[in-house]
Amino acid sequence: MRRGLRVLIVGSMLALPVVAATPSDALKSGKAELRSAGALAFGPSGILFVGDSLGGALLALDTGDTQAVAKAPALDMPAVNEKVAALLGTSVDQISLNDVAVNPVSHRVYVSVTRGSGPEAAPVILRTTAAGGFEELLLEEIPHARVALPNPPTTDAKDFRGQPRRLETITDLEYVDGTVYVAGLSNEEFSSKLRALPYPFRDADAGSSVEIYHGAHGRFETSSPVRTFTTYQIGGEPHILAAYTCTPLVKFPVSSLKPGTKVMGTTIAELGNRNRPLDMFVYSRGGAEYILMSNSSRGVMKLSTDKIGEFAPITARTDVAGVPYETIADLKGVQQLDRYDAERAVVLAVGQSGALDLRTIALP
Repeated sequence: MRRGLRVLIVGSMLALPVVAATPSDALKSGKAELRSAGALAFGPSGILFVGDSLGGALLALDTGDTQAVAKAPALDMPAVNEKVAALLGTSVDQISLNDVAVNPVSHRVYVSVTRGSGPEAAPVILRTTAAGGFEELLLEEIPHARVALPNPPTTDAKDFRGQPRRLETITDLEYVDGTVYVAGLSNEEFSSKLRALPYPFRDADAGSSVEIYHGAHGRFETSSPVRTFTTYQIGGEPHILAAYTCTPLVKFPVSSLKPGTKVMGTTIAELGNRNRPLDMFVYSRGGAEYILMSNSSRGVMKLSTDKIGEFAPITARTDVAGVPYETIADLKGVQQLDRYDAERAVVLAVGQSGALDLRTIALP
């Protein structure tokens, strides 16, 4: 899942009490207990944030990956799911690749993986190597921190399709200026949540319950989780731009995300139903800024952020409406994406052989 990393360390230190001398000082060495590994995002100093939905927690891992590179090499890694399965000593049908995240310093690509299924499934985090393969990020003795979410869905809760809601405790996350923003579900009546967790971690609060108007469905919704999101300044104020299944795009002022409150988002686009957004990030090109978003059935969308704060709220049933988009025709089968550098993105996509390829592309 993927991301607007805007680290203003000096400003954050001036605005907040100094909890630790460096981001790594907040971590303690030992075994990092992960029950699952889903959404990924990078913070400062090689810190990787990992969403553990089954464990109902967010972890910060010190990857030790802080060696900057002047120009990252292009990636072209075909059939990575086969390579990952071989590395983990299993078959392709026994792994799932859940998210990718690029370390903005080293430009190494990290992948969260599930090996196996059911109660025996095990989380794994891999990263690319200079030799063009993968290595495992070992969790037995690693500096880390963990914060438990106070109200995850119960282990027996199911959605209307019969799928475990616990798997959606954390659907996406992003680090910005000393805060990790987390989307997902809770066990509360209004279960869709956005959380703002300061880093270094303190105890997590209840988060904000978020409600949206879903134009394609013609109703208000409080239990549909944000699938993917990014952060963006609108009118000089930081916002969460969140995408939901079927596919409303909704903005939330970050200032509205107060613990224990219920927040109504502003729906600014309906991008087409029968579709699930998968990943998104903001990038600049030619002096303008855009959002790039991968989807399950509508390809990769490119949306201009120009005048994104001026679109009228969608408050009635509608088809495609609001912020316009174009489909990038030559990007097909993209499951995950992240910004690689100023000119390129990295994508995990179904290749011609049917296997998953990991490669860099020029930003469109």
